[in-house]
Amino acid sequence: MPGPKLPHFQSDLALPKAVDAVVIGGGIIGATTALELAERGHSVLLCEKGQIAGEQSSRNWGWVRISCRDLREIPLMAEALRLWEGLAERTGRETGFTRSGILYTAETAKREAQLERWLRNLDNWGQGARMIRGEQIEQLMPGHQTKTRSGLLTPLDGRAEPQMATHAIASAAQAAGARIMTECAVRSVETAAGRISGVMTERGRVACSAVIVAGGAWSRLFLGNAKVKLPQLKVLNSVLRTSPVQGGPETAIRAANLGLRKRADGGYTVADAHENIVDIVPDSFRLGWKFMPSYLQEWRALQFRVSGRWAEEAAQARRWKPDQTTPFELCRVLDPAPSQKALKSGWAAAQKAFPVLQGADVVQSWGGLIDVTPDAIPVISQADALPGLFVATGFSGHGFGIGPAAGRLAADLVTGDKPVVDPHEFRLSRFTDGSKYGPQTGY
Repeated sequence: MPGPKLPHFQSDLALPKAVDAVVIGGGIIGATTALELAERGHSVLLCEKGQIAGEQSSRNWGWVRISCRDLREIPLMAEALRLWEGLAERTGRETGFTRSGILYTAETAKREAQLERWLRNLDNWGQGARMIRGEQIEQLMPGHQTKTRSGLLTPLDGRAEPQMATHAIASAAQAAGARIMTECAVRSVETAAGRISGVMTERGRVACSAVIVAGGAWSRLFLGNAKVKLPQLKVLNSVLRTSPVQGGPETAIRAANLGLRKRADGGYTVADAHENIVDIVPDSFRLGWKFMPSYLQEWRALQFRVSGRWAEEAAQARRWKPDQTTPFELCRVLDPAPSQKALKSGWAAAQKAFPVLQGADVVQSWGGLIDVTPDAIPVISQADALPGLFVATGFSGHGFGIGPAAGRLAADLVTGDKPVVDPHEFRLSRFTDGSKYGPQTGY
């Protein structure tokens, strides 16, 4: 099956000769950055090699959560929740956001202790998060048939529709004055006097003083051609959606081997919460030592395999000239095949936990490649070696929910406005300045 069906987006037709900033990538991060810049009065061009939200921004679970995040992301996610609340009104379009709450369940005493420890990280954040048990579990998980000791509930967390939200944001950016070009890959950046002076796209040159790379899984390849090093790999996650069904949970649920959330159409998005596939590719060896701390910590949740992606990525050009066709033009939409094993196990776990789902049909399934960094938090940063070049990528599976705030922070860095949160933890230089890095689970 192809990826999720997306609403039509009307691309601008004429490439401007000059703008203040060029955003590369039409996912939720790029779209929000473009919206922020346009609302502040800056001229913006967003270039997307394929479709708006064609890759991971439409393929994720649709969770908007502060629960169980890396500790360094909590301030940014708190801002994101505030922004999601007013996003439909701000954009004039539906995003599907609702504060349904998110429940992380504990099936064992060990897991319960982990969640209790993590809960303390939300002290003083006003999220109303708490551990629940017994009857409260029954109310949030109607008809469930799995053994559950307790759960961590974050009632102000929610869900949104990945196939709607980024289009709403991009359309609002366009209405605010941003130019948005789809099927228009940026090939390279240009410099003058040691700083950004423009970009070359497949349709021609655009002068600018700032470039924001928000290319998701493609960011490392693009930046490498600009001689900027970004440690980033990809992880495959597989998702299915069901037909509408009555009587299931309203709250999004993360159980031992299940991720489940209700959709605006009345169906459910379902995933195996444990199977994350890492394809062995040439970059696995180039970057292996940087990812080793993360591998050692998360090895139970990762499955390594040799697949056709080795040959695909080995054949990709890593350097090219502005007048040459790039890998971005040869692959407009990254549409990997989902793992059938993950789909079957996730669907089986969902039906076992909630027998009401046995009356639903699997309508569609898809795979998505998540852009991950060695410490599992994003890079939102200026590239110190090239003034005017900014990076907003590597969201490690957390980008959809945090997207509105991440785009705001990226825009703050471009404009020199006071950052919405301290950007220090998200600096690109953390991978080269001698800092120790790795995931911070908060457990």
